[in-house]
Amino acid sequence: MPSSEGRALLARAGNVIFRVRDALFPAVLLTVGFGTFPRLAGGSIVTDHVVDAIGILVALSGQVLRMMVIGLVYITRGGQNRQVWANTLVDAGMFAHSRNPLYVANLLLFLGLAIVHNGWAMYVIVLPFFLFAYVCIIAAEEQYLRGRFAAAYADYCSRVPRWLPSLRGLSGTLRTMRFDWLKVLRKEYGTPFAWTTGMLILLVWEHAAAPGAPPIRRAELASIVGIWIVIAVAYVIVRHLKLSGRLGTT
Repeated sequence: MPSSEGRALLARAGNVIFRVRDALFPAVLLTVGFGTFPRLAGGSIVTDHVVDAIGILVALSGQVLRMMVIGLVYITRGGQNRQVWANTLVDAGMFAHSRNPLYVANLLLFLGLAIVHNGWAMYVIVLPFFLFAYVCIIAAEEQYLRGRFAAAYADYCSRVPRWLPSLRGLSGTLRTMRFDWLKVLRKEYGTPFAWTTGMLILLVWEHAAAPGAPPIRRAELASIVGIWIVIAVAYVIVRHLKLSGRLGTT
């Protein structure tokens, strides 16, 4: 566990990263993902497709976790004026099982993309970068929450793990709380569109850039394009419904 000085340094770095993350995170992911070569798993396109499927499943697990967090009790991670901020201490829904379930979900999304890409830079640069970034952001948030909510936050920390969600009582949480699908659509429609678009591009990119990869088959390319069109149409429809107010406002 870091010393108090170490935690303070992490918190200072976290406040900086928190302010610029919306530009920094995509820049790092896109630069490494498409600026370095992907690699065929096992040197075989057949094996690579199996590994791709695993990566997609890992990313989907992150998306499901994000939906569970947002659909039960959502916490705004955007802060206020690009600063860490909270008006209440949220400890219900998935936050009763992990103090940072959204960040865990995001790391699963990044891990899924890294597995599909399978290049060394994704494992050596991207994943350590995002893990370090979230460690710093969490340190900044904990510093803020500890100062604002004092004993209540200390009690929360003693009951709930920082990272991996505890399964204890999860069935009760899901059974007793109302899941708000409209809020999921309203808050979350952009995230699945972004990462699935990136994932589909990676599937094409590995055929073009991975050493030893065969050219992509026309049927496979048509399937990828077709899937993206469906996802894009869904994104446009949900965005229109949100902007028209048909998905609610709270």
